[in-house]
Amino acid sequence: MKSSDFLYHRPGSVEEAIVLLKEYGGNARILAGGQSLMPMMNLRILRPSALIDICDLGDLDRIDVRGAATILGARVRYHRIEFDPLIAERLPLLAQMIRHVGDRQVRNRGTVGGSLVQADPTGEMPLGALVLGAVAHVRGPQGQREIPIEEFFIGSYAAAVEPDEMITEIHFQRHPDHFVFFEVNRRHNDFAVISVAAVGDRVDSGHWSNLRIGLGGVDETPILATAAMDIIEGTDLSPDVIGRAAKAAADSVSPPSDIRAS
Repeated sequence: MKSSDFLYHRPGSVEEAIVLLKEYGGNARILAGGQSLMPMMNLRILRPSALIDICDLGDLDRIDVRGAATILGARVRYHRIEFDPLIAERLPLLAQMIRHVGDRQVRNRGTVGGSLVQADPTGEMPLGALVLGAVAHVRGPQGQREIPIEEFFIGSYAAAVEPDEMITEIHFQRHPDHFVFFEVNRRHNDFAVISVAAVGDRVDSGHWSNLRIGLGGVDETPILATAAMDIIEGTDLSPDVIGRAAKAAADSVSPPSDIRAS
């Protein structure tokens, strides 16, 4: 199928893009990578009156460092996260996770902001942002606001961004020293059936702190396994502790059935 008719705009600034979003009263969509937007339009799941192409907005593809924080512009593409040495140093979990996203073509076009707004409950970027405690910066006609990622995903494919707002950057605080990521899918680099990411710091005594565990594909949004995190915080991660934490994590999820798994 082909998309329904739409108007095309290529603004020269974030301010101009926000004016356009307001003018269309929630019936326009931001175009950055288009990896999810365009297929949905071609299937006529979405029928926006206009597309607002932000690919000329250079401020949105920068990577900044401010003390312990690492800031990614919303238009930073997956392939940059995959290969950028600064990301490898400061956000290694994201660098590893992004290699599981789609194929080379998808990673050349897909963007951080687009993935977060898409809010796919099996998506790697939403899960990584959640585990790392990121904060999304969003701008609209009323100005800028900050949304902790724990409050950003409000349902399956639903994010807490108003129709006349756009995400501009994502702030990541200090990345813990240790991380791990694992996902199960039906084929290599297919959509994840289930995924797990965890980060933490290990002190000289062998005990762990700042532990965060995120689960994808087990609910309408990626979730933090908070009960499991409470069990393992401050422990040495003995087999007994891990067993109790695993049970707590399993008890906290409500995985849906879909075409990939029951």
